[in-house]
Amino acid sequence: MLGAIEAGGTKFVCAVGDENGIITDRIQISTTVPAETMPKVFDFFNKYPVKAIGIGSFGPIDVNQDSSTYGYITSTPKTAWKDYPFVQALKDSFSVPIGFNTDVNAAALGEATFGAAKGLDSCLYITVGTGIGAGAIVQEKLLQGLSHPEMGHILVRRHPNDNYQGKCPYHHDCLEGLAAGPAIEARWGDKGVNLVDRMEVWDMEGYYIAQALMQYILILSPKRIILGGGVMNQEQVFPNTYKYLKELVNEYVALPELSEYIVRPGLGDNAGITGALMLAHQAFLMEKQS
Repeated sequence: MLGAIEAGGTKFVCAVGDENGIITDRIQISTTVPAETMPKVFDFFNKYPVKAIGIGSFGPIDVNQDSSTYGYITSTPKTAWKDYPFVQALKDSFSVPIGFNTDVNAAALGEATFGAAKGLDSCLYITVGTGIGAGAIVQEKLLQGLSHPEMGHILVRRHPNDNYQGKCPYHHDCLEGLAAGPAIEARWGDKGVNLVDRMEVWDMEGYYIAQALMQYILILSPKRIILGGGVMNQEQVFPNTYKYLKELVNEYVALPELSEYIVRPGLGDNAGITGALMLAHQAFLMEKQS
């Protein structure tokens, strides 16, 4: 039995399951402060004989295993979690291997193993919701270098009709600052779910997402792109994104049929928690081999 944590900015999902992605039990916990959230996490896993735990966490996080702060949540805008030793907190309570990565890398792993990118050796998973983040699989491995990818904070050209200053506390008008859910609400004065019939809202959203996708395609050349998150539940975002992406690429590179290349998550809302199970399985195998 494996344990999994999908640690999001608004909620934690904790689950137990197996290496085939089969989940046998799960709970949802509000993300408040560590002193309130983590005891509930510990209580859940104390009920099960888990052999390893995988964590897919909001970030930024430290994924460098040679670092003195490996396993920490680092410069997050959620100030209560800044410099929180996530991995060590789990190790202090459970003597099992711990797998640790970003929530979007976990989702990419889940989709590559069981979802929309199954059978492919590369893919890109992007979430557009409260924030924007992306995880990548390259040659069957999660992309990681100096740190983990932070693709939500790339700079994009402004839409000609956009005078909004941007929501990101670090960069103001980066992709996340212009296109994440809170930016939509701040710009238009209402939540996206209440703006369904405002075509200009979703035209602008497609404009920004397409710019990002063009950059990711030119740099990483993924074999499939998966778009998740609450904003992508608005049906009109996909056709607007396809339209602007075609214009931007301008036939410079040959792209597959966009409706088959840029898709929704095959695992739906389970991509992240399934990927966290896979992180647990990887950690278990590494411990076993050592």
